[in-house]
Amino acid sequence: MGWIEGRVAARRAWTETHISLGIEADLPVFEPGQFVRLGLDIDGETVGRPYSLVNPPGAGLLEVYFDVVPGGPLSPRLAALAPGDRLRVGSAPYGFMVLSELPEGRDLWLLATGTGVGPFVSILESQAAWGRFENLRLVHGVRRASELAYRDRLLAMEERHGGRFRYLPFVTREACDFALPGRIPAAIGDGRLAAWAGLPLDPRHARLMLCGNPGMVAGALEALAPAGFRRHRRREPGQILLEEYWSEDRAG
Repeated sequence: MGWIEGRVAARRAWTETHISLGIEADLPVFEPGQFVRLGLDIDGETVGRPYSLVNPPGAGLLEVYFDVVPGGPLSPRLAALAPGDRLRVGSAPYGFMVLSELPEGRDLWLLATGTGVGPFVSILESQAAWGRFENLRLVHGVRRASELAYRDRLLAMEERHGGRFRYLPFVTREACDFALPGRIPAAIGDGRLAAWAGLPLDPRHARLMLCGNPGMVAGALEALAPAGFRRHRRREPGQILLEEYWSEDRAG
């Protein structure tokens, strides 16, 4: 894989360790949900990691959202970049957590923790999801309310689309009057999530995309299994699509 040159055009710090960058780069067309590699030259070599794109196709800037991994070789350096600084961008997007890989259904559930919300913002800001699904739900689990990045954008989306879309945040480490406490898998298992969403988790109609902490992904798969949900693969169709690059991304 090759590299193209990018330039930081915007930076936002949601918290001290949760950063969004807007990047100018001539990236080829991508599907919402895909990611690119970002890289910097460090000690004579290019160090790169995958980062999901937050922006929809056709937006003026590429946008990524990431957390800073203490001691990581790349993310602390990316977080220190300022508008005007240069970086490398992978010459091609990749990844299979895209709507074109998801079987047909009526309801789209997007389950994320932390920075895993990024690719789902891209999906929701594209037109394909709204033309294909009747009901859409975004579930975002974080430790503290300050980590609910893109909340204002998602609430505006909820207002625009009325009952078709609901934004459902979870906050685990502090009380919050607009979010549920606890963790997503537990709320699936005891029925709280479906009740709050106003929509049953029915494998006949629901299609799910999962992105985030491996514990959430594994727990959600386990909690969904008794209802008949299973992971989707091309050779073994199911209802749940997920992306397996998290461990590499977390390497920082």
